[in-house]
Amino acid sequence: MILDKLENADLYFEAVPRFREFMDFYNSNDLEEMPACKIKLMGDDLYVNILDFKGKEEKDCKMEAHHDYIDIQIPLGDSEQMGWIAQEDCQEILTEYNEDKDVEFYKDKQVATFVVPKGHFAVFFPSDAHRPGIAPGKQYRKIIVKTRIED
Repeated sequence: MILDKLENADLYFEAVPRFREFMDFYNSNDLEEMPACKIKLMGDDLYVNILDFKGKEEKDCKMEAHHDYIDIQIPLGDSEQMGWIAQEDCQEILTEYNEDKDVEFYKDKQVATFVVPKGHFAVFFPSDAHRPGIAPGKQYRKIIVKTRIED
Protein backbone atom coordinates (compact mmCIF):
# COMPACT_ATOMS: atom_id res chain seq x y z
CA MET A 1 0.00 0.00 0.00
CA ILE A 2 1.15 3.52 -0.75
CA LEU A 3 -0.21 6.78 0.67
CA ASP A 4 1.29 10.04 -0.58
CA LYS A 5 0.66 13.44 -2.15
CA LEU A 6 -0.19 13.61 -5.85
CA GLU A 7 2.79 15.91 -6.35
CA ASN A 8 5.02 12.93 -5.44
CA ALA A 9 3.39 10.50 -7.88
CA ASP A 10 6.52 10.29 -10.04
CA LEU A 11 8.30 8.51 -7.19
CA TYR A 12 6.05 5.49 -7.83
CA PHE A 13 6.05 5.24 -11.63
CA GLU A 14 8.34 2.20 -11.54
CA ALA A 15 6.33 0.43 -8.83
CA VAL A 16 2.82 1.01 -10.22
CA PRO A 17 2.24 0.01 -13.86
CA ARG A 18 0.80 2.78 -16.07
CA PHE A 19 0.73 5.30 -13.20
CA ARG A 20 2.70 7.71 -15.38
CA GLU A 21 0.06 7.46 -18.13
CA PHE A 22 -2.72 8.11 -15.64
CA MET A 23 -0.91 11.15 -14.21
CA ASP A 24 -0.48 12.56 -17.74
CA PHE A 25 -4.27 12.28 -18.11
CA TYR A 26 -4.90 13.67 -14.61
CA ASN A 27 -2.67 16.69 -15.19
CA SER A 28 -4.29 17.45 -18.57
CA ASN A 29 -7.92 17.33 -17.42
CA ASP A 30 -10.12 18.89 -14.77
CA LEU A 31 -11.65 15.75 -13.29
CA GLU A 32 -13.70 17.74 -10.80
CA GLU A 33 -15.63 19.25 -13.73
CA MET A 34 -16.10 16.05 -15.76
CA PRO A 35 -19.34 14.13 -15.34
CA ALA A 36 -19.21 10.90 -13.38
CA CYS A 37 -18.12 8.25 -15.85
CA LYS A 38 -15.71 5.46 -16.77
CA ILE A 39 -12.83 6.38 -19.08
CA LYS A 40 -10.68 3.72 -20.70
CA LEU A 41 -7.21 5.17 -21.14
CA MET A 42 -5.52 1.97 -22.30
CA GLY A 43 -8.39 -0.46 -22.85
CA ASP A 44 -8.84 -2.84 -19.94
CA ASP A 45 -5.23 -2.34 -18.83
CA LEU A 46 -5.85 1.18 -17.48
CA TYR A 47 -9.15 2.88 -16.82
CA VAL A 48 -10.56 5.57 -14.57
CA ASN A 49 -13.86 5.66 -12.73
CA ILE A 50 -14.98 9.16 -11.74
CA LEU A 51 -17.60 8.71 -9.02
CA ASP A 52 -19.90 10.97 -7.08
CA PHE A 53 -19.89 9.11 -3.84
CA LYS A 54 -21.82 9.13 -0.60
CA GLY A 55 -19.69 8.10 2.33
CA LYS A 56 -20.90 5.49 4.78
CA GLU A 57 -20.47 4.51 8.39
CA GLU A 58 -17.50 2.19 8.90
CA LYS A 59 -19.76 -0.76 9.72
CA ASP A 60 -21.45 -0.36 6.32
CA CYS A 61 -18.22 -0.30 4.30
CA LYS A 62 -16.89 -3.61 3.02
CA MET A 63 -13.32 -4.84 3.15
CA GLU A 64 -12.31 -5.71 -0.42
CA ALA A 65 -9.35 -7.03 -2.39
CA HIS A 66 -8.59 -7.53 -6.06
CA HIS A 67 -6.58 -10.17 -7.93
CA ASP A 68 -5.93 -8.65 -11.34
CA TYR A 69 -5.89 -4.89 -10.75
CA ILE A 70 -4.16 -2.31 -8.60
CA ASP A 71 -6.50 0.37 -7.21
CA ILE A 72 -5.39 3.98 -7.04
CA GLN A 73 -7.97 5.93 -5.03
CA ILE A 74 -8.03 9.73 -5.10
CA PRO A 75 -10.63 11.80 -3.22
CA LEU A 76 -11.22 15.02 -5.16
CA GLY A 77 -13.48 17.16 -3.02
CA ASP A 78 -13.14 16.01 0.55
CA SER A 79 -11.05 13.62 2.57
CA GLU A 80 -11.94 9.96 2.89
CA GLN A 81 -11.11 7.55 5.66
CA MET A 82 -10.00 4.06 4.64
CA GLY A 83 -8.97 0.86 6.35
CA TRP A 84 -6.26 -1.66 5.50
CA ILE A 85 -5.29 -5.24 6.31
CA ALA A 86 -2.98 -7.61 4.46
CA GLN A 87 -5.15 -9.72 2.16
CA GLU A 88 -3.41 -12.89 3.34
CA ASP A 89 -4.59 -12.13 6.89
CA CYS A 90 -8.25 -12.03 5.89
CA GLN A 91 -10.00 -15.05 7.38
CA GLU A 92 -13.73 -14.50 6.79
CA ILE A 93 -14.96 -14.26 3.21
CA LEU A 94 -18.19 -12.29 2.92
CA THR A 95 -18.57 -12.67 -0.86
CA GLU A 96 -16.47 -15.09 -2.92
CA TYR A 97 -14.18 -13.70 -5.61
CA ASN A 98 -16.09 -12.39 -8.64
CA GLU A 99 -13.80 -12.75 -11.65
CA ASP A 100 -15.86 -10.39 -13.84
CA LYS A 101 -15.67 -7.58 -11.27
CA ASP A 102 -12.25 -8.61 -9.90
CA VAL A 103 -13.32 -8.28 -6.28
CA GLU A 104 -13.68 -10.38 -3.17
CA PHE A 105 -15.26 -9.05 0.03
CA TYR A 106 -14.34 -9.94 3.61
CA LYS A 107 -15.89 -9.62 7.06
CA ASP A 108 -12.47 -8.94 8.61
CA LYS A 109 -11.65 -5.64 10.32
CA GLN A 110 -8.79 -3.42 9.32
CA VAL A 111 -5.58 -3.30 11.33
CA ALA A 112 -4.89 0.29 10.22
CA THR A 113 -7.19 3.24 9.57
CA PHE A 114 -6.02 6.39 7.81
CA VAL A 115 -7.33 9.50 6.07
CA VAL A 116 -6.65 10.24 2.41
CA PRO A 117 -6.99 14.02 2.07
CA LYS A 118 -7.72 15.95 -1.11
CA GLY A 119 -4.51 16.15 -3.14
CA HIS A 120 -3.36 12.72 -1.96
CA PHE A 121 -3.72 9.17 -3.28
CA ALA A 122 -3.75 5.64 -1.93
CA VAL A 123 -2.50 2.68 -3.95
CA PHE A 124 -3.78 -0.79 -3.10
CA PHE A 125 -2.02 -3.80 -4.59
CA PRO A 126 -3.63 -7.26 -4.76
CA SER A 127 -1.90 -8.03 -1.44
CA ASP A 128 -3.81 -5.15 0.21
CA ALA A 129 -7.37 -5.63 1.41
CA HIS A 130 -8.94 -2.22 1.91
CA ARG A 131 -12.11 -0.62 3.21
CA PRO A 132 -12.79 2.60 1.28
CA GLY A 133 -15.69 5.00 1.67
CA ILE A 134 -15.62 5.63 5.42
CA ALA A 135 -17.02 9.14 5.35
CA PRO A 136 -20.37 9.21 7.19
CA GLY A 137 -22.79 11.69 5.65
CA LYS A 138 -20.25 13.16 3.21
CA GLN A 139 -21.12 13.57 -0.43
CA TYR A 140 -17.93 13.85 -2.45
CA ARG A 141 -16.20 13.01 -5.70
CA LYS A 142 -13.43 10.49 -6.02
CA ILE A 143 -11.40 8.80 -8.70
CA ILE A 144 -10.67 5.10 -8.73
CA VAL A 145 -7.93 4.20 -11.18
CA LYS A 146 -7.67 0.54 -12.17
CA THR A 147 -4.38 -0.62 -13.63
CA ARG A 148 -3.89 -4.27 -14.51
CA ILE A 149 -1.00 -6.01 -12.76
CA GLU A 150 1.83 -7.09 -14.99
CA ASP A 151 2.80 -10.74 -15.18
